[in-house]
Amino acid sequence: MRKFEIEKPDEALRGDIREKIDNLNKPKGALGRLETLAEQICMIQQTPCPALRHPCHLLFGGDHGIEREGVSVSPREVTWQQMINFTRGGGGVNMFCRQHGFTLYIIDMGVDHDLSNQPAIIDRKIAFGTDNFLYGPAMSKEQLNRAIETGCEMVDKCHSDGCNIICMGEMGIGNTSPSSIWMHLFGNIPLDECIGAGAGLNAPGMQHKREVLGQAVENFHRYLAEKGIPETEMEKEAIPYFAGFEMAGAIGAMLRAAELGMTVMVDGFIMSACMLAASRLVPEVLSYAVFCHCGDESGHQRMLSLMDAQPLLHLGMRLGEGTGALCAYPIIDSAVRMVNEMNNFENAKITKYF
Repeated sequence: MRKFEIEKPDEALRGDIREKIDNLNKPKGALGRLETLAEQICMIQQTPCPALRHPCHLLFGGDHGIEREGVSVSPREVTWQQMINFTRGGGGVNMFCRQHGFTLYIIDMGVDHDLSNQPAIIDRKIAFGTDNFLYGPAMSKEQLNRAIETGCEMVDKCHSDGCNIICMGEMGIGNTSPSSIWMHLFGNIPLDECIGAGAGLNAPGMQHKREVLGQAVENFHRYLAEKGIPETEMEKEAIPYFAGFEMAGAIGAMLRAAELGMTVMVDGFIMSACMLAASRLVPEVLSYAVFCHCGDESGHQRMLSLMDAQPLLHLGMRLGEGTGALCAYPIIDSAVRMVNEMNNFENAKITKYF
């Protein structure tokens, strides 16, 4: 895996940024979360006068071998059907990208269907879905590296076009399963507390999902022992063992965007799990992450707390695709406009009363 050189933003400017925000013509702290959000964007861009340029959205698609175990109410073919629907502008992600002026890239990382005749889909297929992690690693280390490099490639493309704020979304039936397992392993949280209904499993379906994922985790620990891999390497090993190709692509994109000093908007449960995994590889990535939405998937808020994250929205959404992040973009825009366009007490000739 490539080595990512991500540095935390230089703290030297923080005092000036806070002073600017505190001297806008409003009571100190009166704009609440907008103020801390503006401060974060200023710190990422290392300027008290930030700008949002050419926002982009990367939608990675891939299928999961674990889906064969009946852990999702949605059938596998929905992945490729939705990918084609996205090319026609008919998805939720399309609507929100149009609304907020995002350039959308649709990337086939490992969909279990031939999409090569779809010119609007970028073909980076690694395989026709991952292997079933109930019985062994979902992907090889070489496949993981290819997926991460694809994520980096896509971010480099956006950055070269002038983008400085980016978000990622996913399309992959079954991907709440690896997300739940990562939450369990990375957060040392009981597995049952990490497993949700995904797209809508009923009670028997939930029980079956718990049994399958519990067995998969047992098999993973047995795999580590058989290979002589120390527990200190567990987190790194858990990424290729459980990831989907679309999730690994998102991890690479998050790390590369942070490396380039871009703001990374983080969507719901799946993308939060990817950011959690990315942060276990390079902790500094969290300085560049704006957590946009807490969904209704069981345990999402608890996952966010593992990263000390405060999401901007809680709209009860569980669509995926990056839609929660896209919905939060106007709030980020408002924070940037606040710090750039509001007058201060001195210029407005208003008595500063604190």
